[in-house]
Amino acid sequence: MADFARSEHPAVQAQLDRLSMLSPGGDRLGLDRITRLLDRLGRPQDALPPVFHVAGTNGKGSTCAFLRAALEASGRTVHMFTSPHLVRFNERIRIAGRLIDDEALARLLGEVLDADDGIEASFFEVTTAVAFLAFARSPADSAIIEVGLGGRLDATNVIEQPLVCGISALGIDHQQFLGMSLAEIASEKAGIAKAAVPLIVLAQPPEAEHAILNGANERGAPVFLEDRDWSVDPTLRSSLLGEHQVRNANLAWQMIRHQNRLPIGRASFLSGLTSARWPARFEELAPGPLTGRAETWLDGAHNVEAARALGALLDDHGRKHIVLGILANKDAGAIVEILAPHALSLTFVPVADHAHHDPAELAKRFGGRSASSLAGALDDLPEPRLIAGSLYLAGEAFQLNNQLPD
Repeated sequence: MADFARSEHPAVQAQLDRLSMLSPGGDRLGLDRITRLLDRLGRPQDALPPVFHVAGTNGKGSTCAFLRAALEASGRTVHMFTSPHLVRFNERIRIAGRLIDDEALARLLGEVLDADDGIEASFFEVTTAVAFLAFARSPADSAIIEVGLGGRLDATNVIEQPLVCGISALGIDHQQFLGMSLAEIASEKAGIAKAAVPLIVLAQPPEAEHAILNGANERGAPVFLEDRDWSVDPTLRSSLLGEHQVRNANLAWQMIRHQNRLPIGRASFLSGLTSARWPARFEELAPGPLTGRAETWLDGAHNVEAARALGALLDDHGRKHIVLGILANKDAGAIVEILAPHALSLTFVPVADHAHHDPAELAKRFGGRSASSLAGALDDLPEPRLIAGSLYLAGEAFQLNNQLPD
């Protein structure tokens, strides 16, 4: 899970163990380390196929999934780099539509770590280099790259001339890296803008839009902003539920429309929407060891804006017995306040291997109960149930249910 990546493949695990020893812990922003590392590897970022580059606080992964589905529905082959993974590290890297296999992953991890030699690249920087090497060495018609954190100083921002860029919904998150205000965060996200490269942006609060427009103007990027330059088409509905996913689908469509290298018709885009999948976004888990046969839903909502989107879904799909695990750096009070009106009951659990809000303290503060584990929380919990609060908790749910998210 995230930086606590594990693999059942011995060669991959050996390289992940090596990575954990060589790389400093935690997130680190800046382009110096990744640039030096990629220079040693022959600058694979310069050999990528046309790149769709997507930033945002919430919805960027879903937007990437819609882009991939549309491109593949039109007959194109697609590389894709996203984060974090839910169960297997391999989920982060798709080569021409297929998850990277263990043998290739082990080999590329070893090559990148050999090249590091004193740079001390972070976990995400090493992962980015692995993805770019894999993509540069395999033919494809396009590459979809999701920003990891922020934009301006994110490791993926070494791509000098993407085909088109997009910014999904913004909110207050990762303040220790991106700033305390929405305007500061928006300015960091706008750092992916490049001269003469279209930047497609969902409508944001005024202070965020102002910051994005300023940042894009400084970089010479033409901006196409929702409600100013284009409007949401409510008919662009996908396999993913929720009005927020309609907006994400529209962002993907506008990104496709505003590039001229890979023409894709509306029919192909609509076909892709029906098959698009992005795990742990209000998804019903299959019957399995964790769920039994009880109706159990899963959502990775991990910040305030994502909780609001989940609350809107629950308005339509009914109240549920909610199991929450919340990371220590998230606003637990705001998340619980949003979701509590939709809860038949609240159960708080730990997020394994990550710093998290204490379940007993949350139960004392907000009512409900606590459990020492996710599996324990579901014991005798009536249906319908919903597991939410962290993508890492979602990954644990997939694992305990013997279910791969791909």
